[in-house]
Amino acid sequence: MTEIKGMKQSYLSSMPLTDFGLWKELERKRAVTGFGFEVTERCNLNCRHCYINRPESDPDARKAELGLEEIKGIVDQAVSMGALWCLLTGGEPLLRRDFFEVYDYLKKKGLLVSIYTNATLVTEKHVRLFNDYPPRDIEITVYGATEKTYETVTRVKGSYRAFRRGLDRLIQNGIKIRLKAMALRSNVHELGQIADFCKKHTKDYFRFDPFLTLRYDGDPFRNREISLERLAPAEIAALEREDPERFHALLEQCDRLIVPEFSDATCHLIFRCGAGMNSFSLSADGRFKLCSSLCHPACVYDLRKGSLSEAWHTFIPKIRGIGSGRQEYREKCGTCSLLDLCMWCPANAHLETESLDAPVDYFCHVARARAEAIKRLDIL
Repeated sequence: MTEIKGMKQSYLSSMPLTDFGLWKELERKRAVTGFGFEVTERCNLNCRHCYINRPESDPDARKAELGLEEIKGIVDQAVSMGALWCLLTGGEPLLRRDFFEVYDYLKKKGLLVSIYTNATLVTEKHVRLFNDYPPRDIEITVYGATEKTYETVTRVKGSYRAFRRGLDRLIQNGIKIRLKAMALRSNVHELGQIADFCKKHTKDYFRFDPFLTLRYDGDPFRNREISLERLAPAEIAALEREDPERFHALLEQCDRLIVPEFSDATCHLIFRCGAGMNSFSLSADGRFKLCSSLCHPACVYDLRKGSLSEAWHTFIPKIRGIGSGRQEYREKCGTCSLLDLCMWCPANAHLETESLDAPVDYFCHVARARAEAIKRLDIL
C-alpha cells in the first residue's frame, strides 16, 4: 500500500484487481478537451482570501513565468492532442506584458478562450482586441457592492473605481461578461446587493462561491487570513438555501461529483473526481497539474523538462492510481455518503493538512449542514 505523504512507491503496481479494472474502464474515456492556464501568480490587488496572489512587481514571480515561446510550444502540444478551449487566469492575467501576444496565439490556434480577471486593468486596447477576436466569455469577480467593502477585501485604494471603469468599458462595447462573487466574512453583509448588481449587468449568469481555498504556497499568515474570512457551515447552508438557482443546482448535482465507477465503498482510490479526465491545469512556471489546486510536490509534472503527452498518458494514471491505507480515511471520507456535498478532495486535503487522504473537520461540518438543509426541504 502506498505511503501517500511521501509517495515513495506507485500504488498502481499493487492496485487491487477491482480498482484496476475500474481505472482501465475509466482510462478509455479520457481525452483532452481543454486546459486552465494560470499565466501569472502576480496580481495588482491583495485580496484577503486569495490562494495564489503575489505582488504585482515581484521579480522572482515574474522571472519564473513561462515565456511566450514556451507557452506556444505547450499550446501546440495541447491542440495536437485535441484541446478545444483554454481558460486564462492568475493572479491577474492582464498583468502580463505579453498578454496580447498570448491571447492572439491561442485564438489563432482555434481555441475557445475564457478569461478570469478583476477588470481593473482593462484598457481600450483590450476592448479592441476582444472586439476583433471575441473571447468565449470573461468572468469578473465582484468583491463588494460599495467602494468601502470592495476595498476592504482587495486592500488597494482606488481599486473599486478601476473595477467599475474596466467593467463599464467591457459592457459598453458589447463584450460578453459573467459576474460572480466570493462569499466572505468581509462582504457577506452586502451579498444581496452584490447579487443584485451582478444580475443587473449580466442577464444569463451569476454565481457565488463560499468555499475558500488555502494558499498554494502554504503561507501560514495568509492561511490564517483566509480561515478568518470563511463563513460558518450553517451560514453557507443558509445562503445556498436562500438562492433558488444555487440550491436547485445543488440538488441536481449533489450525486454527480464523484465519478460513478469509483463510488463503491470498497474502492481504495482517493481520486474519485474528474481531475485529469478531460482537462488539466498549467501553472505560471510550467507545472502540469490534474487540477489547479493539486499542489502536492509528487503530483505535479514539470513541462519544462518533459512533454505534455508523457504528462497526460503516463503521469496522470500514476497519480489517479494512488490509494489510501489510512484507516481514518477508510472510515470517514472513503465511505462517507455525503462526499458529494463536501468540498473534500485530495487536493484540498493536502492544502489543509499536508496529506492527500486526511479528513478535514470544516469540510465535514459544511457537508452535514448542507445535508440538513436538503433534509428540511424534504420534510416541508
